[in-house]
Amino acid sequence: MTRDACSCGEYARAGSGLPAIEPGMPAPAGTGLDRRTFVTRALGLALSVYGATRLPFEALEAGIARAAAAPAGRVVVSVFLSGGLDALSLLFPAGDPRYAALRPKLALDPATGTQFAEDARLYWHPSAAPLATLHAENRLTVLPAVGYSDPDQSHFTSRHYWEVGATDPRLLSGWLGRYLDRVGTPDNPLQGLSLDGRLQPALATKTMPVASIDAPDSFGLSAGRVWGEVAERMLDALEPIGAVRHSDPALAEAADAALQTARLRRTLAPFAKGISPPVAYPASRDSFPRRLAGLAAMLGAGLPLRCVALTAPGMYDTHANQPDALASGLKLTSDSLLAFQRDLDARGLADRVLVHVWSEFGRRAAENGSLGTDHGAAGSGFLIGSRLRGGMIGEYPGLDTLDARGNLRATSDFRGLYAAILEQWLGADADAIIPGARGFERPALLA
Repeated sequence: MTRDACSCGEYARAGSGLPAIEPGMPAPAGTGLDRRTFVTRALGLALSVYGATRLPFEALEAGIARAAAAPAGRVVVSVFLSGGLDALSLLFPAGDPRYAALRPKLALDPATGTQFAEDARLYWHPSAAPLATLHAENRLTVLPAVGYSDPDQSHFTSRHYWEVGATDPRLLSGWLGRYLDRVGTPDNPLQGLSLDGRLQPALATKTMPVASIDAPDSFGLSAGRVWGEVAERMLDALEPIGAVRHSDPALAEAADAALQTARLRRTLAPFAKGISPPVAYPASRDSFPRRLAGLAAMLGAGLPLRCVALTAPGMYDTHANQPDALASGLKLTSDSLLAFQRDLDARGLADRVLVHVWSEFGRRAAENGSLGTDHGAAGSGFLIGSRLRGGMIGEYPGLDTLDARGNLRATSDFRGLYAAILEQWLGADADAIIPGARGFERPALLA
């Protein structure tokens, strides 16, 4: 069997700060949003801000400070596995008699993996052992065959559908972006944060500002054009100034701003020379573990984040030489996600954060002639969090009911999952955010 034709390396620019696409493919959500770059003086964050063209930077800084003083809420973290993760490797069906016949060279040995508790036919890929650990703790919910009806096997079209939360190639706002349009504020770009140095399309809004950050470990408190001992003395004076009570509303607001700034300074002080997480993250040249460590530190510092999106390491478009390529990316991703969860535990933040891990599709059930697998349909996804029920959403469909192209059939729809996250985790009206949401079953997510 030969591999499918794939022009995955032929790209055209989609717009400033957005992913590249093939010619003729759907424009990514966020196309047309203006991007401005600035450094927030109060927090020392270098941000690219989208969708806030009418607000001066000073207003955004003030909005971040006000939002940081509000009660902390729940956070969604979206993690993208680029290229189409092979569902039949993440959870490989060693107990299915057709598995070895379809994959005579790629079939994994069950002795190398951990058996999946909800279906004895399935085993975790050895590189996904940290995910198996979280699943055993009821902190990881698996979707073994998630997708949508009439699946499109183009990377760009299928990814677009997942990012906008609908099978609509013309939609230019992300599903998390539309959530922020309903609950966000016009002066807090940190409410939607892309940790990729460019806008993640799932965060693309219509009206509210969102941001991307180049380096999550480069935040601290600065004092504008003042530095050294003078700056330290000036910053030391903020808290006593803020502690003075005023009857004049303007002075009271200024004092409150000074007090909040002082509190942030005290909180951020340990990170001035870099992040020192309470747990060990994997050592890697890839930025993913560092970005997750920075995210945990930001949440611990009280920064007003609501929705965060980033891309995991690895390229899962494994048309050739799949074993090595999949194993390396999956191991770093799994190790990093386990470390992130342990970091949140250590900071007392685990109950606030839900991580959603997804890929644009799965792979063909049969291996090809290049020691790889071609584009498929239903794939794997999972949720991580301490409030989850754990277990499985949808069932493993087996290899006896493949579709006409030899792909796994979906047993859950990503739009129903999004609706459940919006309603059960974020307390939002999913019907107003996900087109046609009423037609999709919502799985129960939380314990």
